[in-house]
Amino acid sequence: MQLFGTSGIRRLFDQDLLQLALKVGLAVGTSYDNVIVGRDTRTSGSALSHSVMAGILAAGARCGDAGSLPTPTLAFTTREFKAGVMITASHNPPEYNGIKLLNPDGSAFSFAQQNEIEDFVTKTAAIDLKWDKIRSSKLYRVAVKKHVIRILQDFPQSLNVKVVVDCGCGAANYISPYLLTKMGCEVIPIHCYPSGIFPRDAEPIEANLSELMRTVKETGADLGIAHDGDADRMMAVDESGRFISGDKLLAILAQESGAKQIVTTVDASMSIEKTNLKIRRTKVGDPYVSEELKTWGQFGGEPSGAWVFPQISLCPDGIYAAAQITAIARRHKLSKLVDSIPGYPVIRGNIAGTKPDLAIVKQKLLAAMNPVSFETVDGVKLNFRDGWLLIRPSGTEPKIRLTAEAKSEAIARQYYEKGSVIIREGQRRCHPG
Repeated sequence: MQLFGTSGIRRLFDQDLLQLALKVGLAVGTSYDNVIVGRDTRTSGSALSHSVMAGILAAGARCGDAGSLPTPTLAFTTREFKAGVMITASHNPPEYNGIKLLNPDGSAFSFAQQNEIEDFVTKTAAIDLKWDKIRSSKLYRVAVKKHVIRILQDFPQSLNVKVVVDCGCGAANYISPYLLTKMGCEVIPIHCYPSGIFPRDAEPIEANLSELMRTVKETGADLGIAHDGDADRMMAVDESGRFISGDKLLAILAQESGAKQIVTTVDASMSIEKTNLKIRRTKVGDPYVSEELKTWGQFGGEPSGAWVFPQISLCPDGIYAAAQITAIARRHKLSKLVDSIPGYPVIRGNIAGTKPDLAIVKQKLLAAMNPVSFETVDGVKLNFRDGWLLIRPSGTEPKIRLTAEAKSEAIARQYYEKGSVIIREGQRRCHPG
């Protein structure tokens, strides 16, 4: 049984997940004697967080209950504890939930740490619990205040910016409007109240943000900001109501923050290579970006909207990113910054189903597409003179993810379609009939 995906444990909420949360709590409490627990706004969040806390306390560890708050806020707070547990399924639909485990520096548990938890959970032997060693949880309700105070240290000037904020009824529903108001902004809120029934799809992609884009135009705002369910992601809209792609937002945040060395993922646009920044690429997934930032770089991120500011923590921080992009909008029109960055057509998509044999897929791709070079850092990436194609299995869902970028839409589409055909052929071979 493999519990952990790219971003912790994540699955549909049911009895099995509730029971698993108790076992994970026991595992965490056995290894870490002082733990903080938080959750996003999902309807199942309170039940799961109490199940995890029951396990932590039964193991004899101390446990703080931070309530409902963003993942980056919990991550920032975890520096005061030995470990953090966030109950969230991030950008997944509301019927999902999950468990993220965090270190005091904000980074996700390493593979070695995950394996220790998984080994504990899958043991068949009974656990010897001592009634006289069980502790009581304590409320911890200052996490948001401390996170805001720290962010304001980097943005002391009043910004006088009009910003539309769409929290999607997720965990940022209070902190983002509050922070931006403290920064001197006029805040126009959309879906800034807690609800486990999300009014829009939680993932902050262009297709889900039509209301935000429309509101920015109608109100004459300087920008719009959107979060996912647990606010580890932040995406933005410029003053014309135009969605800013994650690839261009990566370049804007990196350049305007003064970073010289950045870490990003293999699926980020080749346009980032046109900047004067030093770049290192990792596998897709913010834990890989954070791991690299432990030893190199001043900023990291991936086009999905996860932005890591290591001076705050090694957790993607959509709240800090909201402050950063708003401060940038005070200095520049975002539309001009967006237009100044080279852009190439990027096609991203998924093919549902089981993973084919990637070794065979790689052979087929190389034979059919004749790339200049290829990489296997994460799946298979084919590099061409005018673009690239990446094929990789999802770390969170039963899907194969495809990304193609080229100097023209037609060429990008050609790469994407050829890759799709080969993937489907590979799936049929692995599962005939």
